[in-house]
Amino acid sequence: MHREMTTGMPWAVRLRADADLAAHALRVRMRLDSASSAGQLLALAAPFALAAAAVDSGLRLTRWYAGLVHSPAPVRVQLSTMEGRWTLYLLLSLLVCVGAIIALTGRWVLGVGVAACGLLGTAAQWTVTPHLYGDGVDTPVAALLTVVVVLACPPDRRGDRRLSAAAGAMAAAAWFPVVVVDTRAFGVTTDYGAWPMLVLAFTGAALALRARSSGLREIGAMAVASPSLIAYAYTDASLEPLPVLGILLALPVTVLLTALFHAVRRQH
Repeated sequence: MHREMTTGMPWAVRLRADADLAAHALRVRMRLDSASSAGQLLALAAPFALAAAAVDSGLRLTRWYAGLVHSPAPVRVQLSTMEGRWTLYLLLSLLVCVGAIIALTGRWVLGVGVAACGLLGTAAQWTVTPHLYGDGVDTPVAALLTVVVVLACPPDRRGDRRLSAAAGAMAAAAWFPVVVVDTRAFGVTTDYGAWPMLVLAFTGAALALRARSSGLREIGAMAVASPSLIAYAYTDASLEPLPVLGILLALPVTVLLTALFHAVRRQH
């Protein structure tokens, strides 16, 4: 049937149809289609994984800009003497942010492609200049995991407007207060990367409360979407694991509180 349907098509169109068929067969075999629980979890996690990657990359850009502005050297001199590795670093971060915005505002395939290029480029640059990302392996691992989560989202569940809007709001709420702190507009030195993770956890709880569920699936999706924010927290804490472990407790605590609220609401 597939062969008859693709007869006479241009080779590029036929190649794409063959790839779509093979990808669908692979999803069904791996139980990652939209009818499976794993596929539904990935569909819920994908927009938030993009948003989390955008928060991480956006904070890199704003911290660079804050350093540029607060430096005593003229901006023109700083830009003219910038090394190529830093230019690539900023360009890759910008690609992730722009791609996430494009995907979450309606053009999912194009946006994911742009963001994936930025994430894969980040992982590749880390192999050459790891000190730009804090020397730890958390950044490339998080970038690759985010690409896997986003690409594994079932095609018929991509670009959900409600989830995209929630992911965009989560990214704004996670990004803006940290930028205020980094630009020295507010007297807080560091949060060890806790704020973005707390926003992600609270977003999962809000989704669970709206869906009147126990929160296990929603918080699980937030955990799947969190690698970029975990990497950000790990780097922000100077590669110290204890603060990050404390931050990760936000997810199970949120599950327990949501489940407790759900149980009380069902009794009434």
